[in-house]
Amino acid sequence: MDLSKLIENKGLTEIEIKVLNYILDNIDQVNKLGVRGIAKNNFTSTSTIMRLSKKLGYSGFLEMQYNLAALTKNEFEDTLNERGFLDSLNMESLLEGNSKEAINEFVDILFDDSNKFIFIYANGFSGIVADYINKKLLVMGKRCILSNGTDSIGVFENNLDFISAIIVISKSGETPMVLNKVKTGKEHGIKVISFTNEIENSISKLADVSLKIDDANKLDDRNLMPNTFFPKVLVLVELLIYEYYKRKNSNSK
Repeated sequence: MDLSKLIENKGLTEIEIKVLNYILDNIDQVNKLGVRGIAKNNFTSTSTIMRLSKKLGYSGFLEMQYNLAALTKNEFEDTLNERGFLDSLNMESLLEGNSKEAINEFVDILFDDSNKFIFIYANGFSGIVADYINKKLLVMGKRCILSNGTDSIGVFENNLDFISAIIVISKSGETPMVLNKVKTGKEHGIKVISFTNEIENSISKLADVSLKIDDANKLDDRNLMPNTFFPKVLVLVELLIYEYYKRKNSNSK
């Protein structure tokens, strides 16, 4: 299993990574082994296991065990199971996972009349989604700047005074170049809107408007397996645009 996305920006030590690998390799025996058994088999202390769970964003060992078991199951079973994949096409989770407040905040940003730009940033497959969002907002008359990892940092930093909001897309929510843009935006008082997977992550924690999409393959950073994350982002964008026009029509009456 590729751990890069799971441990990115978590500051894990060498022994913590070793323990995490051990847990994933023995996920079916973890419940029986318990914290003490895992610590003993890795020649470390129970406090190492507890620190690992905290660094990964879990409240404790049991929550970490449950979520890691779900991750491994999703990666190797769900996407090859026809029923599981078809169920993932259900769009109701978009509404269930995103509050009305978050949707309204996004619409508020689209109604901003400061004549500043909306900066849209993403890399890789997320960049395809960013390109669509950029074109969608442009035809709506919104001022946008689209950028990705191949552009100079100056495209962003030299225009900070002219940017009202930043929209970022990151499947993992941990992409370093995206996270850096978010941090810079926050430092300059710019509104940040993020589209990430449903698990709490570094980018969603910082975002002013955090929009979550179910990701059936959180560790599939190469997008090799069938996955509905990216098409669901596009559907959610259309839902947000629908809410924008609904309010606009209401205001004009």
